Amino acid sequence: MLELLAESPAIFIAVAFAFALLIGSFINVVIYRLPIMMEREWRAQCAELAETPASDLPEGRFNLVVPRSRCPSCGVQITAWQNIPVLSYLMLGGRCAACKAAISARYPAVEFVTALLVAAVAWRFGASWQGLMAIVLTLFLVPITMIDFDRCLIPDSIVLPLLWIGLGMSLWHPLPGADVLFIGPAAAIIGAIAGYLSLWSFYWLFKLVTGKEGMGYGDFKLLAALGAWLGYQYLFTIIIMSAVVGATLGIALIVFRGRDHQVPMPFGPFLAGAGWLTMLWGDAIKGFFNLPF
Repeated sequence: MLELLAESPAIFIAVAFAFALLIGSFINVVIYRLPIMMEREWRAQCAELAETPASDLPEGRFNLVVPRSRCPSCGVQITAWQNIPVLSYLMLGGRCAACKAAISARYPAVEFVTALLVAAVAWRFGASWQGLMAIVLTLFLVPITMIDFDRCLIPDSIVLPLLWIGLGMSLWHPLPGADVLFIGPAAAIIGAIAGYLSLWSFYWLFKLVTGKEGMGYGDFKLLAALGAWLGYQYLFTIIIMSAVVGATLGIALIVFRGRDHQVPMPFGPFLAGAGWLTMLWGDAIKGFFNLPF
């Protein structure tokens, strides 16, 4: 199949785009439901430790599959034709078919942006094992970015599998034609360790100096995962890019939007974005900024 798609890059990009639209719809479910699932689990565990019934927890199963998606305004179940990525939103005019309540434009935006990112990866790496794994990394980074943006939280259930997949890929080194992913085990292991310890060290240094927490443990794990995928050689590039963009955006929000500087800003989206760009153009970025390593 890969050989067939490799003969026609345009077809591979189109297939990847269409596939990512479908996955983008599921990613919307993950972004919305996973934090709620985690909160329910935490509350149930607290009730169990306190030996009290968790009476305030809603009844019924709630996971990534059950219950079926419903309109948050009227509760009417969303049908299959109303759940076609992007197209359904356009056909419905951005409103619920039953109650006409407005549907957030964020849902089709996540689907479309996910498809664009995957298409860019397909164009960059082509129909290859490296290209497929780059698509996998992209599909992990999207929900990580959005959940951290919404909740200042990076779920272990997403970032830890990403870390293990990155380490596992190194066992297939060297893969013919793979110049970015499928790095050697040494580079992957050192990248994971150095990625975690670098932000962990900064966290404790910042806390000792200011008495405040500068970032969360999810950020350590995310950089460890990116180090496992891309190698320790690109960690400095990722950190510099994410720090510069994050600081610039934070200052801009404070100056132009009056954002309270005491309100925490998630760092995960900047790490994820820098990691994705580094995966595609890491050497060019290092050369442009004349980074030493």
